Amino acid sequence: MQDTMKKNGQNKAHIIVFGNEKGGSGKSTTALHTAIALLRLGYRVGTIDLDARQGTMTRYLKKRFEFITRVRQQLPSPMHMAIERSTSETVTKQQDQEESFLKMALEELGQVSDFIIIDTPGTDSFLSRLAHSYADTLITPMNDSFIDLDLLADIDMRKYEILGPSIYTKMVQEQRQKKYQRSGKGIDWIVMRNRLTHLNANNKQTIGNLLEKSSKLYGFRTAPGFGERVIFKELFLKGLTLLDLKEDQHGGLSLSQISARQEVRNLIMAIAPNKIKGHTTPEEAKKRA
Repeated sequence: MQDTMKKNGQNKAHIIVFGNEKGGSGKSTTALHTAIALLRLGYRVGTIDLDARQGTMTRYLKKRFEFITRVRQQLPSPMHMAIERSTSETVTKQQDQEESFLKMALEELGQVSDFIIIDTPGTDSFLSRLAHSYADTLITPMNDSFIDLDLLADIDMRKYEILGPSIYTKMVQEQRQKKYQRSGKGIDWIVMRNRLTHLNANNKQTIGNLLEKSSKLYGFRTAPGFGERVIFKELFLKGLTLLDLKEDQHGGLSLSQISARQEVRNLIMAIAPNKIKGHTTPEEAKKRA
């Protein structure tokens, strides 16, 4: 893979940021499943947790390492760093310190990674905005609701018309501009509808139509997300992902687990790592399996 990457000029790590200024959208779960999926495809992956207060990704990986130690089972795991918000006495010093920490983490992981995945907090912060400005791919998981849609677009709920960009979209637009000024490159923005249910079919269709209109106005593309499944919560307690479950396990995989694994694969197909970093060899993939 290294020769292929050099030939295509793809030595720099591709940065994938998971962002949404609303908690409970499944960012950390989606981010870690993406990391493990890329590892199992043979890519080198680093992860950065910017959600210092909750630290969901960091706790998830801690449980994963505990599981590996306890059962002595080899599982692919990313190189991980957690960055806490600065406690310096002035805002200027805080921002300078946080920017320094993030750049250092990106530099260190970038030397040994093909992909760097950043999990951001579900609130607005300087560190989160800064991370967005470094994204090559931005993935925004959203619950399939008008509340989550309101973060993307200001909507007239009487006529279901889009009046303009909402707070999160405005922030993304600003960070896109900053990235372009810094590097001359843009951000591939993917919005994924997480926790879809089979209820409220009319609402689902309306949200889908509004997302389609918003995507054309604000420059993102949509991708299918993860369904609302108990399995995600159960796996978190063990530090595992759906991709760690063996198909030859006792009783085999349930239909729900098979469907959920396909949802992860669909997201990876939307990211298209092979187009970004080239294909990996079966030997490389086997080493990380």
